[in-house]
Amino acid sequence: MTSVTRLALALLALALALGVLGLAAGAQGLGLDWAADGALIADIRAPRTLGAFGVGALLGLAGAIAQGLFRNPLADPYLLGTAAGAGLGVVLVLAAGGMVGARFGVAALALQVGLVSAAFAGAVLGMLLTLALARGAGRPMVLLLAGVVVGVLLTALAELVLLFSPEALRGKQVFMLGGTGFLGWSSVATITVVLALALPLSMLLARVLDALVLGEASAASLGLPLPRLRLVLLLLMALATGCAVAQAGLVAFVGLVAPHLVRRWVTVAHGPLLVLSAATGGVLLLAADVVARVVIAPQELPVGLLTALLGGAFLLVLLRRAGATA
Repeated sequence: MTSVTRLALALLALALALGVLGLAAGAQGLGLDWAADGALIADIRAPRTLGAFGVGALLGLAGAIAQGLFRNPLADPYLLGTAAGAGLGVVLVLAAGGMVGARFGVAALALQVGLVSAAFAGAVLGMLLTLALARGAGRPMVLLLAGVVVGVLLTALAELVLLFSPEALRGKQVFMLGGTGFLGWSSVATITVVLALALPLSMLLARVLDALVLGEASAASLGLPLPRLRLVLLLLMALATGCAVAQAGLVAFVGLVAPHLVRRWVTVAHGPLLVLSAATGGVLLLAADVVARVVIAPQELPVGLLTALLGGAFLLVLLRRAGATA
């Protein structure tokens, strides 16, 4: 059994175990009322559990694409301004009258389309601003600094919209701190469609990411139309990030941590790396969601706050190691 197979089986086992915990964990315990418990699981906890895994998978995939595309181990949707741009798009839709709590029916599906479309447009905007600000710098840290600046500016704009919009204010905690409490079956359907589109397409372009490891000149010498293929990868990263933010808000650092953990466990080309990073991201966010539900029960921590604390510590370790080897 190869190391990749062992890792895939371990991630599957973890996902199943955490899925069971996700169905059981919450402020309201499961008892002997089978009808009530069945409705609670089917209507709330099952879509929340599946949705949390899906959001984490999208972020893990986006992080793997970003790190390969920019040849930067610190690249992450949250640090490149794409997540903040997506958040701004979501807030603008909410300010226009969207309702966070819609779970079923045509209205819920229409809301999903509007949220994901606005988040995707915002993610593309954030990414373009970051690239424009860092253009010609040629240094990985400059790209990250540009992303941080763009993220701060777009987040400030989102906060400004929230300040003057009571409708959007209701979703402030969910979309600015990250949360899984509003995930319904319409969210699961949207995540599934986007993941089914983004993951296979990114795997088809995995050879581009493999080639970029050798450098721009080496990749170009292989005859690859790099500008067009990089644009497609950027759009896939923006789509995955936008969908994740539209469903669960600004969940930090999952996209940074997931690919790093995979590379620590196995050495693979970008094809398997993309799949394993998505699976690892799903497991990470599902674990964070379960912990967020029980750590201060019956209240809940915003899951994005928990991932920010853990991911921030992980980033500090990476920066310290990078400084030690510089």
